[in-house]
Amino acid sequence: MKKKYRLGIDAGGTFTDFVFSDDQGNVRLFKSTSTPDDGTQAIDAGLQQISAAVGRSIEDILADTDLCINGTTVALNALIQFKGVKVGLICTAGHEDSIEIRLGHKEDGYRYDAKYPPARMLVPRYLRFPVRERTRSDGQEYTPLHEEDVRAACDLFRKEGVEAVVISFVWSVLDASHEKRAAEIVRECLPGVFLSVGSEVFPQTREYTRTSTTVLNAYLGPVLQKYVEGIDAYMRGRGLRAPVQYFQSNGGMATGRAMSQKSVYAINSGPASAPQAGLYFAKPLDIDNIITVDMGGTSFDITLTQGGRTNISKNIDFLRYRIGVPMIQVETLGAGGGSIAWIDPSGLLRVGPQSAGAVPGPACYGRGGREPTVTDANVVLGYLHPEHLLRGRLKLDRQASIDAIRDRVATPFGMTVEEAAYGIFKIVNNNMVGGMRRVSIERGYDPRDFALLGAGGAGPLHITALAAEMGIRKVLVPKLASGLCAFGQIISDVKYNYLAACPMRLDERADFEAVRRLYVSIEDAAVASLKAEGFADADISIERSMDLRYVGQVHECTVELGSMEVSLETLPEIRGRLDRVHRQLFTYDEPDSLAELVNIESTVYGRVPKPNPPRYPKGGADASHALDHVRDAVFSDGGTGVRRVSTPVFDGSKLLAGNVVSGPAVIEEETTSIVVEPGWKAVLDSQGSYVLTQD
Repeated sequence: MKKKYRLGIDAGGTFTDFVFSDDQGNVRLFKSTSTPDDGTQAIDAGLQQISAAVGRSIEDILADTDLCINGTTVALNALIQFKGVKVGLICTAGHEDSIEIRLGHKEDGYRYDAKYPPARMLVPRYLRFPVRERTRSDGQEYTPLHEEDVRAACDLFRKEGVEAVVISFVWSVLDASHEKRAAEIVRECLPGVFLSVGSEVFPQTREYTRTSTTVLNAYLGPVLQKYVEGIDAYMRGRGLRAPVQYFQSNGGMATGRAMSQKSVYAINSGPASAPQAGLYFAKPLDIDNIITVDMGGTSFDITLTQGGRTNISKNIDFLRYRIGVPMIQVETLGAGGGSIAWIDPSGLLRVGPQSAGAVPGPACYGRGGREPTVTDANVVLGYLHPEHLLRGRLKLDRQASIDAIRDRVATPFGMTVEEAAYGIFKIVNNNMVGGMRRVSIERGYDPRDFALLGAGGAGPLHITALAAEMGIRKVLVPKLASGLCAFGQIISDVKYNYLAACPMRLDERADFEAVRRLYVSIEDAAVASLKAEGFADADISIERSMDLRYVGQVHECTVELGSMEVSLETLPEIRGRLDRVHRQLFTYDEPDSLAELVNIESTVYGRVPKPNPPRYPKGGADASHALDHVRDAVFSDGGTGVRRVSTPVFDGSKLLAGNVVSGPAVIEEETTSIVVEPGWKAVLDSQGSYVLTQD
């Protein structure tokens, strides 16, 4: 009988991770160097590794693969580097500048800084074309659509070589007929242009948010479309029969076609799968409160999950652009293994956000990099063995790390190389702790109520130090830590968010039947879409939510309803949930204030069978059989200095479930190393997670 495989591919800034599983519960992790200019090159390199390990051709493996998921940073990188396409905007006359006015918003920390530059506009002023039309806030037409204005906009866009067109009219969420007719004209006049329509991309109240979201969708759409077509063609050419799925920022999968049309859902594609994987490894330990941190070569991503539910963000500013669609709440810092240590003009040591990336990479990679990085510091501190990374496939030049840190940090500060390396280690840890506080403490959560899950190739090197700083006493590090996002992909479901505006006062006079009909209409469309993808009724589930606020407030709160019907009978429960959410977010509630409904949302899942969990053989507490060697490593001396400690190093591949490793120690896995600091101990569980606790 042939095995059935699953393949998760996570293309990061430095490495592309591959998690490969079969129906027997065997899960393996592979890595290749990322190739940003052509992602198929990195994928081909990873598939060659899998082929060699399995002993079958790539074509045979892919022919037996029933689920292949790709998480990508293509959309994110295009936005960061401003490599999207030329966009034209067709909008209601008088609203050409809403994306530039930004509701008067200025980023925190720069509110009174007159020199802080404005955000770069993705649609230049001359390509924002006003159209005479108007729908009122009650959904009634006030000014008919002047079709000649739309045609004039198309003439301008054709002359200017516009590749994507945005249509966003005021109050189109209550009556989309003007937008639909304008879209017909654009398709007629500009066949082949990428079209992004506000009432389709983000059909919820808030004109600025809707326009900004739709502009981002257009700016990135053709870029992602080209990427998806390239990946799909490559995979089909190598024998894959199942369609490639792509991971979305909302924490679920989608087809390539759906992802291309709504590319705004791809912006945080990479880290969005980490919480799902974190819950998978935490569940056997009865843990459902987790802070997951993923430290790769370029970035440090943080997510928080409470009670088994990961925080979702809507209507947020990301890289200075407003995005309305639901996204897994990820705090991203420029703090990875490749983050560069440098001295600022005032003479202070900084780490990041600049990164050496994959090329040239840290100094120890031997690819021409000369700047000291976090990875170089970890090599000097003895946390990384120069010969053992990726089972020796990636050799590290320790002397190059020493030279870079000595020349750029130690000598200018008049300290030893080890002191300078530990300073880099501490500073990047402080940067990461700041991000963890923003995700937890600043949002009303006590981090001591959570376990900390360390992921990414560099994360386990820092994880016990981070936990100690946050007061967290339990840490999880899966053996698959450096490919956690890729693993999260193969255990996730297909997920689509369907949105609609539904403004009304929420009291006994509310039109609950209208709300019910609106939910049914968007859910019927969602279910039909999933059935077209091959899902049966039994595999489809729906969760509802509402955006509610107290009358007179500017911003609303998202209230989860599950499968609850909205009616006069359930109104007290809905009001109670609004009060609880508001109290958690803002420390107070207003139970006597009138509430109003702004938007509704249905999250529709196509459930995918989960792979069998891996099992590791059991042993006793004694881990001496896995001791590989002893080497010096550098730790804090308890004050402001450092001390060199003779540190046992264990081969993770030889450890058995139940084995105990007490710090100070280092556990070397194929793609990462776990630093067990003094005062901590690590125990391997039967599903392949190290559970670290303070003695």
